[in-house]
Amino acid sequence: MSARGRNGEDRESSGGPPAAGLTTGDVARRLGVAPTTVRTWDRRYGLGPEAHTDGRHRRWTPADVAKLERMCALTATGLPPAEAARLARGAGPPGAGPVRATGPGPAPAGRRSRAGSGLRLGDVRQECRGVARAALRLDAAALDDLLTAAIAEHGLVAAWTEVIVPTLQAVGRKWETSGEKYIEVEHFLSWHVSGALRQAAPRTVPDRPGSTVVLACTPGETHTLPLEVLSAALTERGVPVRMFGGALPVDPLLAAVRRTGPAAVALWAQSRATASRPLAQHVAAMEWGVRGARRSPAVLTLGPGWAGQAVTGLARPPGLAEAVAALAPDAP
Repeated sequence: MSARGRNGEDRESSGGPPAAGLTTGDVARRLGVAPTTVRTWDRRYGLGPEAHTDGRHRRWTPADVAKLERMCALTATGLPPAEAARLARGAGPPGAGPVRATGPGPAPAGRRSRAGSGLRLGDVRQECRGVARAALRLDAAALDDLLTAAIAEHGLVAAWTEVIVPTLQAVGRKWETSGEKYIEVEHFLSWHVSGALRQAAPRTVPDRPGSTVVLACTPGETHTLPLEVLSAALTERGVPVRMFGGALPVDPLLAAVRRTGPAAVALWAQSRATASRPLAQHVAAMEWGVRGARRSPAVLTLGPGWAGQAVTGLARPPGLAEAVAALAPDAP
């Protein structure tokens, strides 16, 4: 008897041991792709298991996995899938690929990888490899699955710092050194990261007088992802947030601060050209409330654009974890 597995594979009943080799879901996790991608490569390009067991069981051997990893590496360079599959089917001796699959189960979550995926990732978490490959292939389903899994596994702050940021930086380096190539990959990855952050964020926290945090990019600044993850992390910790996104002009920003009377204002600047010291000082000097009990917001200057432009008396947390700690000091 067999039972249908979570990813559509048949598994042995609980009374007996699993069949030898990896399931399609196991292979997908090891390669950093969606199970549907593995099945499509099998059906369309003949990259399925060489040996089939009786019934509907499908198990992948180390040689099968090596061909799929070769397919991943080739498509990551921009080679059309059909051509990549042709080369993968005839590439090298069986099992020559870098993956040595000896049994079912995903690779250890903390394992780090220096592998490329067509990008210079350096010494990063293993999950970065799969995210990078999915982004380079413009594989939306796989990318969503991998980002969601990383956030669920590590939490918003660690997933952003250790998985998402290194991959975004690698993509940025790639297109900077390749002319106009790969810009679409950066836009594609950023869009899906934004969606994953919104999906992971809890419901908006209701306002509490004097406790709201205003998040905004400086005028002319359009890089919103760092503020999106900060918004999600603060909301997760019960802090009411008002997020205003990218390139908020000066007058609307000041109006938003006056209307909300926030406890803190965080201003993000990606580049020095958009970091405005006079604006930060002006926001920090704003006051509201009755005479004798007037209040001003704490102002945080966030992002690499503020490097070398420190504003006296204003905090400049170096990273996401420090920004969260500064804005939600009493959160667990």
